[in-house]
Amino acid sequence: MAFYHSAGNIPQKRHIRFFKKDGKSLYREEHCSSRGFSGIYANKYHIHEPTRVLSISEINAPADVSWDAAPHQYYHFLTDEHPGGGDFVSARRTYLYNDHCAVSIAHVDSDAEYFFRNAYAHELIFVHKGTGTVFTEYGRNSFSPGDQIVIPAGTTYQVQFDDFSKNKLVFIESSTAFEIPRRYRNEYGQMLESAPYCERDLRSPLFSEPVDKTGEFRLVLKAGPRWFEHKLDHHPFDVVGWDGYLYPFVFNIRDFCPIVGKVHQPPPVHLVFETAHFVYCNFVPRLFDFHPEAIPIPYFHSNYDSDEVLYYVEGEFMSRSGVGEGSVTLHPAGMPHGPHPGKIEAAIGKKETKEYALMIDTFEPLKLTTHVRDSMEEDYLRSWLPG
Repeated sequence: MAFYHSAGNIPQKRHIRFFKKDGKSLYREEHCSSRGFSGIYANKYHIHEPTRVLSISEINAPADVSWDAAPHQYYHFLTDEHPGGGDFVSARRTYLYNDHCAVSIAHVDSDAEYFFRNAYAHELIFVHKGTGTVFTEYGRNSFSPGDQIVIPAGTTYQVQFDDFSKNKLVFIESSTAFEIPRRYRNEYGQMLESAPYCERDLRSPLFSEPVDKTGEFRLVLKAGPRWFEHKLDHHPFDVVGWDGYLYPFVFNIRDFCPIVGKVHQPPPVHLVFETAHFVYCNFVPRLFDFHPEAIPIPYFHSNYDSDEVLYYVEGEFMSRSGVGEGSVTLHPAGMPHGPHPGKIEAAIGKKETKEYALMIDTFEPLKLTTHVRDSMEEDYLRSWLPG
């Protein structure tokens, strides 16, 4: 995160005695750090020792099957074709992945009574449809469509929805943290005036009163490709206070202020977060380029070192035919891509676009699962041919 935050009740200094109200027993301090105590961190103060586990057992991983024979080609697939169902964990269907990134879709139709923790991966959850609340050790965040919830690796959390009429989440996992780009911040870490969003747009958790309960509480823990069930003897949200820079936060896509230019600007102007292995961007409604002879949509381009993934949220998609809400396109490295036939001519003279989309550019090739094979548009690879 870009700034310091504290909530609840914390002692005056770190690593000193912090007594409970009885004046005899101590709260338990937990230091949550990154980069081997050299990166950002948070200190949390628990009623119970966070290490208290009754049992640990391995459970079956979700049945996402790799499509090893997938051709190297253009892809368009529809994520509402086979919605499935389940809670915020069991409903996830992974479509794309590599060693450092995974893109999953979840059509959630039930709440989970258990808790979840991703041990190795940071998560960004894009809320396409639905409203509800994310609960963590740090507090709670309400969410609604367009929210992007960033959850650091190792965070215990739970998602609850207000109803189950229509809920859809996009999960993006990363082996490294979702960072605010360095070029958006000054030497002190403060967001620059020229940045497309600022600290006011980032919603920190609202403090929740600690839950002091003992018994048996189920935690599902994901450790890379392996999944485990931990049974705790206490409720994990027993934090009386915390402070630091490492915590979940929420940023809504509608708060991203687009950067426009006299001629068409390249995709990095849409950058929201960066990781060591991919970048994450938001496309939002914006004015078109204002050069009198501008072609206000993307030119044909080919990146030899990245795969490009676009998730289409809503609106009019200026450069692509046949896509709609929930569509995903994958344009792999080594293959040029750009506007569909007729889109360049149709764009000339237009003053604005009204689209919302997410973009992920990975620096290593993506692998596909059979969910892509089962929901793809077969003729998309020929969609640039005349007629």
